[in-house]
Amino acid sequence: MVRPRIAITGATGFLGRHVVARLVADHDLVCITRGGSAPKGHQGLAVDLAVDLGAANNDPTTQALAQAMTGCAAVIHAAGMVSHAQADAQALWDLHVAGTQRVLAAARQAGVPRVVTLSTSGTVAVSKDRDARDERTVEDGGDSGLLSTISRWPYYRSKWVAEDAALAQSGDGLDIVCLNPGLLLGPGDDADGASTRPIRIFLDDALPVVPEGGPCFVDVRDVADAVVAALTRGQPGRRMLLGGGNMSWRALYGALARITGRTAPLLTAPAALTRVVATQFSRLLGGDDGLIRLPLSPEELELGSYYWFADWSRAETELGFSPRDPLITLEDTTLDILDRRRRGYQLYRSQA
Repeated sequence: MVRPRIAITGATGFLGRHVVARLVADHDLVCITRGGSAPKGHQGLAVDLAVDLGAANNDPTTQALAQAMTGCAAVIHAAGMVSHAQADAQALWDLHVAGTQRVLAAARQAGVPRVVTLSTSGTVAVSKDRDARDERTVEDGGDSGLLSTISRWPYYRSKWVAEDAALAQSGDGLDIVCLNPGLLLGPGDDADGASTRPIRIFLDDALPVVPEGGPCFVDVRDVADAVVAALTRGQPGRRMLLGGGNMSWRALYGALARITGRTAPLLTAPAALTRVVATQFSRLLGGDDGLIRLPLSPEELELGSYYWFADWSRAETELGFSPRDPLITLEDTTLDILDRRRRGYQLYRSQA
């Protein structure tokens, strides 16, 4: 029996590792990573290729990608970088926008029929109110207010441009599906991973006050299932939001307090006040030069004052997406972080 061949960029990332775990038993995998490695435990079942998607020289990168993708039934483009710092704006643009263009050009050159590209729900679902947004927010003319909002943030700006340009290329033998997951939670993130940082902030710092907004979050294991489904399902040329729970920060940290027995936040800072503090007094907050040290950077504080609530009905219909209970995701994320810290401490004590 012929095993389908799938190429995956970002294979060693938080999501990439879960996707590889889903596919490795029944597929031949091409793991495309900057370090030229496959996720731990799967090296013998994958073909590795060292590629820097953000490299300044385009042609050699595209040619190397095309060669690696030859014979593939699909490409999963999960490579990305999460940062909300203005200083990383160029790096984010290079990786997300230029890098995505190289992946798509290589896929078309290699004759790959389908690409599943990963973006973020933040390009679709962000607002000053609690109403959940769906994909129609950016379809049929879009929402100029949304675009003017996310254009100020380098991460979401680069993701928006990348996914919009990608979807415009769907057709003529290359079907492109864009998945837009919320904040990725669940077990298996790196110790300093950006996705689970909000959970670690709660575990590490007393948070008596939280911003008024709240995230849409989703279990990384459920997103991995959706990625696999999108290899053969889902209407090309469209976005699909993926979520598991919409919660205010106060509700989310309240749930974590019940899980861990720690103290829940006591107050919610009004959104307008939070934005003023974050934007007008950013030099006083955080960083080595800041006069006031907070667990959140000014950028994170501002983002936290918005609601990122999403409606993932389209994915339920087209992909059979069925996320698990969000409280299970929060519990599994928390227990995974605490367990890895405990094991790390035990290892440190044994070597001391």
